Amino acid sequence: MDFKDIKQIVELMDEHGLSQFKLKQEDTMLELKKGGDLDVAAVQALLAAAPATQAHAAAPVAVAAPAEAPAVDSGPPAGTEEITSPMVGTFYTAASPDSDAFVQVGDTVSADTTVCIVEAMKVMNEINAEIGGEIVEILVENGTAVQFGEPLFRVKSA
Repeated sequence: MDFKDIKQIVELMDEHGLSQFKLKQEDTMLELKKGGDLDVAAVQALLAAAPATQAHAAAPVAVAAPAEAPAVDSGPPAGTEEITSPMVGTFYTAASPDSDAFVQVGDTVSADTTVCIVEAMKVMNEINAEIGGEIVEILVENGTAVQFGEPLFRVKSA
């Protein structure tokens, strides 16, 4: 099983509203769990609809409303695509501190061009562009933590 397979499983989990997934194949086991934000309205409705079980009903429970959601990102600018992280880990622009960066702004990449490394659990995973075009922006600083699906690079489509 490679990272493309795991990414596809996560996308299917999102598509079908699944929060947990387990897969065992021979000597491989994959377990994915997603957490979600507390649905405050649903909790308040449940508390309001629940019958009082004691003669003296408890005082209503105050539940803080969620903070305003940040503005929805409209995605990459027109004519560009994003290379995203296929896993959680630490982002590195080069194979070692003494090496040159795999790519820089202005470089042309193809689908099989290595653009960075994401270290996960002490394993250095080379990440390929999977798209072709010109690197127009590097969105993450070297040595910082990245999340699954986080944009790493913007590429102007070829």
